[in-house]
Amino acid sequence: MRTHRCNELTESHIGAAVQLCGWVNSRRDHGGVIFIDLRDSSGVIQVVVDPTNAESFTLAESVRSEYVIKVEGAVRLRPEDTVNPGLDTGTIEVAAQNINILNRSGQLPFQVDEDDVNEALRLTYRYLDLRRGSMQLNIRRRYQLTREIRNFMDEQEFIEIETPMLTRSTPEGARDYVVPSRVHTGTFYALPQSPQMFKQLLVMSGFERYFQIVRCFRDEDLRADRQPEFTQLDVEMAFVEEEDVLLLMEKLFQRVFRTILNVELPETFARMTYQDAMSRFGTDRPDLRIPLELVDVTQVMKAEEFQVFKRAANLEQGTVAALNVPGGGTLSRQKIDEYTKFVAEYGARGLAYIKVNDHTAGRNGLQSPILKFLSDNVLREIVEKCDCQSGDLVFFGADTNDVVNASLGALRVQLGHDLDCREDGWRMLWVIDFPLLEFDRKLNRWHSLHHPFTSPRPEHVELLDSSPDKVLSRAYDLVLNGVELGGGSIRNHQMDVQQKIFQTLGLSDEETKEKFGFLLQALQCGAPPHGGIAFGIDRIAALLSNEESIREVIAFPKTQRAYCPLTQAPNELSSDQLDELDLRIKPSASIFRDEHN
Repeated sequence: MRTHRCNELTESHIGAAVQLCGWVNSRRDHGGVIFIDLRDSSGVIQVVVDPTNAESFTLAESVRSEYVIKVEGAVRLRPEDTVNPGLDTGTIEVAAQNINILNRSGQLPFQVDEDDVNEALRLTYRYLDLRRGSMQLNIRRRYQLTREIRNFMDEQEFIEIETPMLTRSTPEGARDYVVPSRVHTGTFYALPQSPQMFKQLLVMSGFERYFQIVRCFRDEDLRADRQPEFTQLDVEMAFVEEEDVLLLMEKLFQRVFRTILNVELPETFARMTYQDAMSRFGTDRPDLRIPLELVDVTQVMKAEEFQVFKRAANLEQGTVAALNVPGGGTLSRQKIDEYTKFVAEYGARGLAYIKVNDHTAGRNGLQSPILKFLSDNVLREIVEKCDCQSGDLVFFGADTNDVVNASLGALRVQLGHDLDCREDGWRMLWVIDFPLLEFDRKLNRWHSLHHPFTSPRPEHVELLDSSPDKVLSRAYDLVLNGVELGGGSIRNHQMDVQQKIFQTLGLSDEETKEKFGFLLQALQCGAPPHGGIAFGIDRIAALLSNEESIREVIAFPKTQRAYCPLTQAPNELSSDQLDELDLRIKPSASIFRDEHN
C-alpha cells in the first residue's frame, strides 16, 4: 500500500512520486491550504493539500486527528521560512495528489500528543497511549535491549531453552499464581516465579551454557518496579566460579549500554560487601551517585545519658547511626519536621539532629535540642567521625538495625534528590558476600536471603550447625544507580550440602523429598559445579528509557492493584467453567469486582 515510510524520505527523494500510509497527527488549514502532519511508526512528515485538487482537498477538510489515511504525491523542498528543525523530515514535504481515508476515528478520550493524561485513563485506552512518541521509543528500546542480549549470548555460545509455564507450587518464596487442573481434580499448577530449578536441571543435563528471556509471575504487593508478571533474563553456566559469572555479565552490560545509549561503562564494575553496603548506606542496593554516607556511632553512645541513644546502643541488634548533610544547616525547622514524618514511614520513632554552626568551637558551635544530654567528648567525636564542617547538619537514627538502616537509608536518597547533590552518570556496583540466611523472629526459623539453592562458602559449611548467622553465601547482586538489576549465585551441586541447608531451614526429610526430591536425585547423577544469575528486563528497560516506573516500558501492564483496565482482567468465570474445574466461589469474593464496576 505504500512505497516508503515517513521518516525514510530525505532531500534525495525530491521530485519522486511516493505513496504513504499512517495516522493524522494533526491538521491545519492555513489560508485555503491544508497541512497534515502524517505519522507512522517511523516518524512524521508534512503533507500539503492544495485547493486546486478539489476532491483531495474536500477529503482533507474532513479528516481529524487519528484518522488513518493513504497519501499519493510528490516530495518537494519546504520553503525556507517553513523548515522545521524539530523533525527529521523538516526540510521536505509531500504535495498530495490523492488522499484516501482508510479508516475514521471517533471522539478520543485524550489526544495522543497530550503529556498530562491520568495514568488510569492511559491504561484503559493503552492502544492510544502506545501511539505516543515516548511510548513508541520506550517499547522499541526494550526490543533493542532483548535483541542485544540475544546477540551477545549467541556469540558466547549460550543456547536459549524454554522451561515450563505450568509447574508445581513452592510456598517458600513469594505467593504463587495457581492454575486449577481440570484433568487432575483438586490439584493445581503454579505459574513460575523463576525457572530456577529447571535451569539448574538443564545444566545437569549437559547444556553447559543456558539462557532464557522468560516471563515470571509473583503474587505480591506491587510497586513502581513490580508487576504480577514480569520478564527476566535467566542465565546458568557449568564449571564456573563467581568471577566467571561477574566478568561475563559486565561484558554484556558494556555491550548493551554502548549499543543502545552510546555510553561506555567502566572496564570493571565496583564491588562492595553486603556488610559495607548496609553500614555505609543502609541498603544492599545503594545509589552511589549520592555522596552521603551513614556513620556508625553506636559504641560512643552506650554510656551517654540520652536514653533514646543509650537504649538503642545497648540492644543486641541495636544501632545508632549518623548522617552528615553538608550545607544542611540551612534546612528550616519545618523541613526537618517533614523529614521526621518521612522516616516514620520506615518505622523510626523520631529524627534527632545537630546543626554545626562552627565546627571549630566545640559545644558552643553546635545547635540542637539534644545537646544538653550529650557529653563534650561525644560531641567532639561525632564532629570528627562525621567530618563535619561549618554549616553542616547531622541527622541521627537510633533503633534496631533494620529500622535505622531502612529509615536513614531512605532519608539519604530523599536528601540527595531534594538537595540536588546526586551526581550524573551510571554507577554499576556488584554487592557480594551476602549472609546465606536470615532469622525470621515471627516464625522463629531461618530462611534463605536469596533462595535455598545458593551455595555457602565452602569454609562456612560447618557453621550451618553451630552458627547459621555467620555463614556467608556465594551470592552476588548487580545494582545500578540504586536499582537492583538482578542477582545470582554459585549453586549447591553436592547433595549433602543441599540437604544440610534444607535441614537448617527447618524442612523435614519428608517435606524435602516431596518438594525437591527430583532435584536431590539429579544432584546424585553427576551434577557439575554451576552458577548463574537473573536480571529484570523491565527494570533495565526503564533505566535505559529514563523512566521511573516499569509500567512505562511494558506494552500492557497491570495497575498497582494487579488489574488491567483495558481488558478488565481478572474477571469472573462462568458457572460452567467453575463446574468443569470443580470450584466454588465464596460470596465475599465479589469485593474486587464491585470495586472496579
